[in-house]
Amino acid sequence: MTAADGANPIVVEVTRGGTVESRHRGAAAVVDAEGALVAAWGDVDRPVFPRSAVKPIQAIPLVETGAADRFAVTDEELALACASHGGAPEHLRVAADWLRRIGLGPEFLVCGPHPPMCESAAAALVRAGRAPSSLHNNCSGKHAGFLTTALHLGAPSAGYGAPDHPVQQRVRQALAEMGGVDLRDSVEGIDGCGVPVIAMPVSAIARGFAALADPNRLSPRRAAAIRRIVAAMTAHPYLVAGRGRFETVVMHACAGAVIVKGGAEGVSAAALPGKGLGIAVKIDDGAKRAVETVMAALLARFAGLEGRGRAALDAYLDQPIANSTGVRVGAVRLAPGWPD
Repeated sequence: MTAADGANPIVVEVTRGGTVESRHRGAAAVVDAEGALVAAWGDVDRPVFPRSAVKPIQAIPLVETGAADRFAVTDEELALACASHGGAPEHLRVAADWLRRIGLGPEFLVCGPHPPMCESAAAALVRAGRAPSSLHNNCSGKHAGFLTTALHLGAPSAGYGAPDHPVQQRVRQALAEMGGVDLRDSVEGIDGCGVPVIAMPVSAIARGFAALADPNRLSPRRAAAIRRIVAAMTAHPYLVAGRGRFETVVMHACAGAVIVKGGAEGVSAAALPGKGLGIAVKIDDGAKRAVETVMAALLARFAGLEGRGRAALDAYLDQPIANSTGVRVGAVRLAPGWPD
């Protein structure tokens, strides 16, 4: 629950030598498919930038408009549209093949280049003396989806990232409808990949993911689009993130029981298809280490997992901190009494 002084609760502690060295505060919401708040900690009504956590919702117009069918978008490509991928060879292959098939090249991606998030891929580029391209950008799949949608709508491919472009207008509408929130006057920024990012309450993000978990109350067209997106992410968790990454590890182990997507600055969202629930988390200081621990705890509590799925989550509930020789010297763990 929200602290008396209005501050979000301490949700994660970082220890060293038996002493708490750091603490992370945050807010989290669990919402059902009818939009009812099942559980909440902290200020879940405060708008936050969801960043890449909402990529599965941003992909809805790609499918819903008929663009995915017209351009024969594969399940691999659809998973990449929802991804913050590592820039590994398999990620690049899927992105490059997709762009080639729609008649465009990496130069059309407004996301621009950055080094691969995958360490081995980044090292390989350095050894080869090559600079990264826009394909290496973790958002290149999302942008390929935007370009595909623009071509289908007959809208310009140039400027597809502008707030007033038809593609971004459809994305904004999908976010508002899925989150059950009016975004017309919401604070808007520019995401790291150059497209708009719109502030939403944590509870609205959770509601959007509850609709991903159970789309039966939505229109047949949207429900079909969502089922296709969820199926693609479930079938190809490696493409959604990469080797050793939280989303890939959890979705692979949970085998369809969980869809989870993280974003920058301590945001994560999850859908539980078997439970009809959506979960959203925002860590106040943006710490990745904290948001993964919190999301793992909430998935463990609400997903009802056993076996390999539960074991994968448990590994994030007490993450070791090691020194340079590999000796454990501390841990990232849940704060005492949270989330009870």
